[in-house]
Amino acid sequence: MRPKGAIVGELDGKTVLVTGANSGIGRQTALELAGRGARVHLACRSESKAVPVIEEIRSATGRAMAAAFCPLDLSSLASVRSGAEFFRQTGEPLHVLVNNAGVAGQRGITADGFELAFGVNHLGHFLLTALLLDDLRASAPARVVTVASDAHFQARGVDFDAVHRSTPGFTGLREYAVSKLCNVLFTQELARRLGAPEVSGVTTYAVHPGVIASDIWRRIPWPVGQVAKLFMGSPESGARTSVFCASAPELATSTGGYYVAAAPRDPSPRATPELAAELWRRSEEWVAA
Repeated sequence: MRPKGAIVGELDGKTVLVTGANSGIGRQTALELAGRGARVHLACRSESKAVPVIEEIRSATGRAMAAAFCPLDLSSLASVRSGAEFFRQTGEPLHVLVNNAGVAGQRGITADGFELAFGVNHLGHFLLTALLLDDLRASAPARVVTVASDAHFQARGVDFDAVHRSTPGFTGLREYAVSKLCNVLFTQELARRLGAPEVSGVTTYAVHPGVIASDIWRRIPWPVGQVAKLFMGSPESGARTSVFCASAPELATSTGGYYVAAAPRDPSPRATPELAAELWRRSEEWVAA
């Protein structure tokens, strides 16, 4: 259960919330963080799908309180608000928020009228983080880890009109790339707004997990999805960088970076401070509407 090289008890007394933790990279991230001593809240749409993972964590750690369920549907801003309130009602601190859940290869529109990948991958996590930011500050030192992707290099920018329309592409991969660029931009702007880690006590990171065979690809059209999965890595390898950014002591004074294979890397040159600020401004308006 305990990851190779992990420090025994390095996250003892820490509370973590992981979105999309019932399968794939999220499940593995939750397992590994719990193995390091954390209490992990699995924020998912389906409690029935989360329960087996909760039981697995409790069995592997020998701790009955090692994991708990938090209801959350990122495609609905109302659900994000109720999910954040559900967690806050526990009265627990929040030391690490892992914005892991996402959709890819899907077409559609959210309950609030946003393109599906943008609404789930970026806007839902934007609101969740904003609602829990005071909890993170109060629990400092704390971290926000957002799962982005090298797919963001494929995005030419963010079309702020297109994000209000249903996914037009056959595979939805172009929209997925835009949503992942938004994850990187969000991380950069959050770091700027939080300021120096020694002042705010909260650090933030965007990560590329690798191209991983997980449930995120389950609705990509056949045969594209079947062929693509032949070249994908495991959820275990995909969780590595998320776990590193959530727990590595050496990152305590670093913030706003993009990490690949547990090491910093320059993001796309299109991830500019100006675009990050504009995305943040518009996102604030949209979640407040």
